[in-house]
Amino acid sequence: MLKNFNPNKAFFLTTKILKTLFFIFIIILIIGLTESLWISPEDYKQSHSVRIMYVHVPSAWISLGIFAFIGILSLFNFIFKNKNFSLIAKSLSTSGFVFCIIALVTGSIWGYPTWGTWWVWDARITSMLLLSIFYLMYILSWKVFEKNINQEKISSIIAIIGMINVPIIKFSVDWWNTLHQNATVKIFSKSSIHPSMMLPLLIMTVAFALFSLIIFIMEYRAEVVKLKNKGLDRL
Repeated sequence: MLKNFNPNKAFFLTTKILKTLFFIFIIILIIGLTESLWISPEDYKQSHSVRIMYVHVPSAWISLGIFAFIGILSLFNFIFKNKNFSLIAKSLSTSGFVFCIIALVTGSIWGYPTWGTWWVWDARITSMLLLSIFYLMYILSWKVFEKNINQEKISSIIAIIGMINVPIIKFSVDWWNTLHQNATVKIFSKSSIHPSMMLPLLIMTVAFALFSLIIFIMEYRAEVVKLKNKGLDRL
């Protein structure tokens, strides 16, 4: 299917779904903010400052997931020698970087009332900072090496190397003694977070994921326009 990629068809399909996705995103975001800011209880220790969690945690999850996907797509590009993988990965990078920065900023804001400081060289925080650097390197590589015939290869190498940092971020709280608490949301075992806090957390995660998808489609459409301007109907 990827070998028969048609930019014109892709542009038409994304145009149809973009408005629908944006409408769904707004509805879910309103529900999520209502749950997060008014319905969910305050924490007995952190009081209302815990509400930053509903932006911080989903942002971290989304940025981490997107970079992992970019790394996998870049690896596929090496294996299958197909430019479509790079096209998708490049289109994903902007939203991933934005959410990575949001996670760092909100984490710093949340850390001050919780830890008494804006920043510490905690394993989780430091590895997230490293992720933002890899995002920036990946995005800049497409611009700096724009006229280089090895542009895709350079970008892919950055993404694949950066992917090593993903499990480090995930398991940093288990491997090292950090200020971050251990994971309270778990997939394969019972989560320790209260359901009244879990619900708005999941709703906000869905909202942010939809927003990422919208940004991806917009970036993807821009890349498709570039292809059309180059006179390429297929890759």
